[in-house]
This record gives sequence, structure tokens and C-alpha cells, in this order.
Amino acid sequence: MPPTIGAGNFRYEYQPGWARLPEGVALQHPSGVAVDSRDRVYVYQRQGPPVLVFDRDGNLLDAWERKDGIPLEAHHIHIGPDDAVYLVDRDAHQILIYDTAGNLQRSLGIRGQAAMQAPFNHPADVGIAPSGELYVADGYGNSSVHRFTSSGEYVGSFGDPGSGPGEFRVPHSVSVAADGRVYVADRENNRVQVFTADGAFLEEWTDFKCPMGVHIDAGQMVYVSDQIPRVSIYTLDGALVSRGRTFENAHQIYTDSQGSIYGIDTANQRIQKLAKL
Repeated sequence: MPPTIGAGNFRYEYQPGWARLPEGVALQHPSGVAVDSRDRVYVYQRQGPPVLVFDRDGNLLDAWERKDGIPLEAHHIHIGPDDAVYLVDRDAHQILIYDTAGNLQRSLGIRGQAAMQAPFNHPADVGIAPSGELYVADGYGNSSVHRFTSSGEYVGSFGDPGSGPGEFRVPHSVSVAADGRVYVADRENNRVQVFTADGAFLEEWTDFKCPMGVHIDAGQMVYVSDQIPRVSIYTLDGALVSRGRTFENAHQIYTDSQGSIYGIDTANQRIQKLAKL
């Protein structure tokens, strides 16, 4: 019998071998995972086809082509409410925006050009607000979160290097709630910080070891993966409702419409599924 994790209304069956790859096909340094409105699962990887697309049962549907070296270095991936696919091209200092067929539509940032405390310097993640605004966790070279309009115009930034309220040491992941609050996995400070839409600090959540991914589902529950390794599930106001030991290195996590959780295990180069019970 497959192992289960979690508690109460948040219990899951662990499915480490979920992805059914054809013979001769292997994951090649996967880094991010996201799910669209049809429960298609997108795996973003650093070598080979940059994106592999699966159905909810783990069957491979599509493999995108890498064109002219783009994207250069996979990090996190996000799917917008219109199913636009946002790829964080970390080492090229860009956010790349695709349609679901793998066609590049537009980008944010100047390719190959890093900036200090301004967009971008090795960005890590992108989140979409209900307003359509974009928040980018910028990430490795900077200690900032940048805000853009839905059309990609720069609005402003918040955050500085440090460990105080509103400061970051590797803002590694970002997600935005329906009420506009912004949740940032502040990895090297071992916490998640919560901000208003304008970047005003509200609170911090601790009891993490290097949180890697933060994700908010359609029911407005907050999922955090860390390097214990485990996944913790919270309300928007920080009440812990479930927790379980899971992926060895859950670099990014995402949920589907049925409440199942997908995680990228970078340590073992695999995607794993926690099927909601």
C-alpha cells in the first residue's frame, strides 16, 4: 500500500513514480512544476526540452523545443489565470511568457544584463495577482520583489538585503492571494514573509528550514516546501492545518483542481505526486 502523509482534510497518497516517460526519454535536471486550468502538468527543466507537458495521470503529452538557446537556465514556472506560462530564465535575467503550445509571446528584463536591486539579477520566481499584476522574486543576485502591471510595465520594488522585517536573503518563491497579499519564501532567513500588495510588511512565519516553494491554491490555502524535507499547509493567516515529510528536495510545488500536490525533487531528478485522498 502506498504511504500517506498529512492530517485531517489534507491527507495524500504518495506517488513518487507518477511520471510515465516513454522508453528512451528521461527527466533532465527538472527545476520547476506548474499546473494549468485543464490539469495539464508542466515540468521545467535545465537540459533537454525545456518544458515537458503531462496529463494528470502522468502521460507525456508534449515536449517543447529550446530555440536559439532560450530559455538558458530553468528555475521556477508559473501558470497565469489565462493559462499563460511564465518561465523564470534565471541566468539570462528574464521572465519569459509563453502560450500553452510553447510559443514565446513576450519577455520581461534585458536578456543577459543584470541589475542591482532592480529588475533583474538571477530571478527565482513569479506570481500573478488577481489584478493581473506580476510579482517577481529576484532572488539570487538581488534581495527584492519587483512589481509589474499586467502589460509588463514596472511599478516598483520592495525589500533589501538583511534579516529584518521586509528584508531578504534569497527570496526564492512568491505567491499572491486573492485578497492581494504577497507571500515570499525568504529561503536563507528560514521564513515566509507576508506583505500588502504595495509591499508593506505584515508578518513573518517561521518554523522552516530554507523554504523553497510557496504556492496558494484556488481555495486560498498556502503550501510551503522546505529542506526538512516536508510540505506544510497553512491558512492565509498563518494557521498550520497539515504537515508531512515528503520530497527530498522540493524545489517547487503546485496543486491541481483536485487538490493533489506536485513537487520537483531536484536531488533525485524526478517529479512526485501527492494524490489528495
